Amino acid sequence: MDSYKDKGARRLLVKELKEKGILDERVLAAIQSIPRHRFIHKDFRWHAYQDKAFPIGEGQTISQPYTVAYQTQLLHIEPGDKVLEIGTGSGYQAAVLIEMGATLTSIERQEKLFIKTRKLLTELNYKANLIYGDGSKGFLPDAPYDKIIVTAGAPRVPESLIEQLSTGGILIIPVGDSKVQTMHIIIKKTDGTLENISLDQFRFVPLIGNQAW
Repeated sequence: MDSYKDKGARRLLVKELKEKGILDERVLAAIQSIPRHRFIHKDFRWHAYQDKAFPIGEGQTISQPYTVAYQTQLLHIEPGDKVLEIGTGSGYQAAVLIEMGATLTSIERQEKLFIKTRKLLTELNYKANLIYGDGSKGFLPDAPYDKIIVTAGAPRVPESLIEQLSTGGILIIPVGDSKVQTMHIIIKKTDGTLENISLDQFRFVPLIGNQAW
């Protein structure tokens, strides 16, 4: 159920995100449309539209709405973009990307979370290629990707993700230690070189996998 109260709470959340610097109207429209309360336990429904992260089990969290909007805004999603998401988690970030018209492949390494999220996204009619596996390796069968988003903190940028990024493509990844990470935009230029732009600091759960360290 998506009540008038839920929709009103989302309008207030969108207003708050605007005040914090999220200006991409398509990102804001996606957040307005998606019932975020479906992505957390029903007992905590009224936490859903506060701008904060929240535990979802298996040692993972649903990211703060500002963080989701911030990363998504940096991707400059266009309808039809082929996007790889590392860390499906609750599925909320995936829903935002799909709502914006992305053709999405998303990888989750926690099996229980993968099964739960796959079921939820199906119920909400969000279609994506959901993969259970090691996200640090990317997913070669669907490569190359126009955009890649990593929703976990990495100590370095996995080389596999660079290799699977299209020429002209954008990779968004938080890089740092277990306490704090700096958001990076990596753009693969037409000559094969990389432009690496460092932005604000965040705190994510750690990226775990064979190519994460």
